[in-house]
Amino acid sequence: MTFLKRAAAALLATTAVAAFATTATAQDFKGKSAGDILVRARIVGAIPQEKADLTLGGANIGKGHVENGWTPELDFSYFFTDNIAAELIAGTTRHKIKASTILGEVDVGKTWLLPPTLTVQYHFFTKERVSPYVGAGINYSLFYSKSAAGGVAQSLSLKNRFGWALQAGVDVAVGGPWSINLDVKKIFVKTDLDVGTPLGNIHSNVRLDPWVVGVGVGYRF
Repeated sequence: MTFLKRAAAALLATTAVAAFATTATAQDFKGKSAGDILVRARIVGAIPQEKADLTLGGANIGKGHVENGWTPELDFSYFFTDNIAAELIAGTTRHKIKASTILGEVDVGKTWLLPPTLTVQYHFFTKERVSPYVGAGINYSLFYSKSAAGGVAQSLSLKNRFGWALQAGVDVAVGGPWSINLDVKKIFVKTDLDVGTPLGNIHSNVRLDPWVVGVGVGYRF
């Protein structure tokens, strides 16, 4: 399924859930306020924009490629004022790593990526039903459950790193404490990739810099 089809399906699903949950409270609207805690559940797609030149013994032998990953995500926002909030995002995605070399396309392995991200946000029009926001913060990219594909790729290593994050999104109140959310983040991630092969160690300074696009529902306490 293409990215657009996945996003459309997720948007339709979350819209249906929110509409069902809030039919009885459609007129009971309250804007965002200081002291609120907003919990959101999203379906997100992590879309790497990688730059990864592979070297063996100092010689360039090809490029690496990291496939997109999809996962549920949970985040928590606390409003210090009516407009300013901090958000902690927790979600993990699984990615396949491939390499384009003079020998053709090679499977390198798989890894899970956990990038907990903390952003500080400014929310606009907080007393209206449609409230956009922007944010910026820091993330820590943790690679775990790494496994080499075997064959040419006998071992796989990725280094955990800190990075920056930018964010923009919108909350659409649908009644009571419920809302629909659309969120886009740009996470700046660099890591060192090392692949053990029979010919020696293949190394790459990888810049992933994924777009993280999510749609979901929110509940405000």
